[in-house]
Amino acid sequence: MSETTTAPVLTAKDFATDQEVRWCPGCGDYSILAQVQKIMPGLGIPKENIVIISGIGCSSRFPYYMNTYGMHSIHGRATAVASGLKAARPELSVWIVTGDGDGLSIGGNHTIHLLRRNFDVNIMLFNNQIYGLTKGQYSPTSEEQKVTKSTPYGSIDHPFNPLALAMGADATFIARTMDRDPRHLQESLIRSHKHKGSSFLEIYQNCNIFNDGAFEAFTEKGARPDNTLFLEQGKPLIFGAQKNKGIKLDGFKPVVVDLAEGAGTNDLWVHDDRDFYKAQILVRMFDDPRIEGHLPRPFGVFYETDRPCYEEMMELQIQEVISSKGKGDLDKLLRGHETWTITG
Repeated sequence: MSETTTAPVLTAKDFATDQEVRWCPGCGDYSILAQVQKIMPGLGIPKENIVIISGIGCSSRFPYYMNTYGMHSIHGRATAVASGLKAARPELSVWIVTGDGDGLSIGGNHTIHLLRRNFDVNIMLFNNQIYGLTKGQYSPTSEEQKVTKSTPYGSIDHPFNPLALAMGADATFIARTMDRDPRHLQESLIRSHKHKGSSFLEIYQNCNIFNDGAFEAFTEKGARPDNTLFLEQGKPLIFGAQKNKGIKLDGFKPVVVDLAEGAGTNDLWVHDDRDFYKAQILVRMFDDPRIEGHLPRPFGVFYETDRPCYEEMMELQIQEVISSKGKGDLDKLLRGHETWTITG
């Protein structure tokens, strides 16, 4: 008589290692790590089939603290390493941990090409608008006039809008969340995992040493209601402390209306994360919260679509070539189609 075995029931503790977590006290990375460890048991994936790959930066210590397979790779190349792994081992669940400097500066080229190729991997981009590991230089997402060690008179660079960049690279899943909203962060991680293709999740992460309070307009109790807009599929865009403000479209321009002054909800913009054209507008709602009359900053899933994954298309191509041409000839492949015969 055969015996049946059941998979062990895992908890968040099963995904924690015995390594000392070496981030500054109060760093937002602690929250992100805790939420990742909490959602992992519910994904139903054996630990040996999960891989965390990181580049360089404070966030890139992540693999040491996750009791899964992992690799602390090189600066900006986590996406390239993850692409190779997914191509060779498509059955693995691959998670990429990167930062605004690692993923958008030296690694920017790799990030956009991973997104357009659409490998089935999950990108978690920790955005703290600063270089934390190297002690406080401005990053590709630092705001204009940002005073840092490398910009003592204020940055004159125009910053990246990470989600707009992802839309431009034809990413198939684009979302934003924050370290100080654990529930929303967990929901965003689960949605990222469920997506078939490259998921791009930007996580606002506070660096309390070199850029403390960068996102307080979106995280602090007093300011948050009027500055954040949480996207919910099939629901109108409503925000405010009393849920008294809404967003409607005036042509292609989003405008704020006051529901308390009689504006009806029937004309409000209803969120559809499958609408490519409205997603283009949403990612551009990137106003400075210090400017009067600004639009709220959206959080949630901006856009999702279906497109074949690179590793699946690659395997299909290999099988088609084998079935039509049989065993390959490496010498013939290397010679190519341009050969010459020299006669005397």
